[in-house]
Amino acid sequence: MAAGSAGYNKAMRKIIVLSFITLDGVMQAPGGPEEDTSGGFTFGGWAAPYFDEESGKLMDKQMQPADLLLGRRTFDIFASYWPKHEDIWPGVNNVKKYVVSNTLETSDWQNSVILKDIEAVKALKNDDGGDLQVHGSGELIQSLLKHDLVDELWLKFFPVTLGQGKKLFDSGVMPAAFTLVETSVTPSGVIFANYKRAGAVKTGTVGE
Repeated sequence: MAAGSAGYNKAMRKIIVLSFITLDGVMQAPGGPEEDTSGGFTFGGWAAPYFDEESGKLMDKQMQPADLLLGRRTFDIFASYWPKHEDIWPGVNNVKKYVVSNTLETSDWQNSVILKDIEAVKALKNDDGGDLQVHGSGELIQSLLKHDLVDELWLKFFPVTLGQGKKLFDSGVMPAAFTLVETSVTPSGVIFANYKRAGAVKTGTVGE
């Protein structure tokens, strides 16, 4: 799908990326020290000190039941945790979970569907159904952005820089414009900002 294409006017499933990111764009392991230590990452759990009551309310609003689209690493983490903790995220075990993997064959997590490649994701997006939420899944997000498949970005900017770690926006991202549709700031300084896709990038000269 080309940037700014007419495809955004068609009725199709929206792909929404929900990410915690630092001010320098790192998304790796916000939730805990052991979440993802690949590449020698030592700052796992960097988001935890900034969570407050307001953050919890905003997260509850964003985490209403919706079908999930996940990369293999995030899917494995979720599949081992959420079946035993649905009280924290009600309904997560009942929604469809789509995992993109060319090696996974089966899963015991209920309502899981395996997609082999990005072409299968494109077909899913063009099928009938509700929104698809992407959590974690850094490598999958890179592929989605490269193929211009992201409709909305629900980002949480944390007031910290790390200088290392996996970035939300890496090489290969297709140029694209977005419009801010909702924003909130928590007492701890976390900025919740939701953006929707807005066609092609426009350029000009400041002051003219």
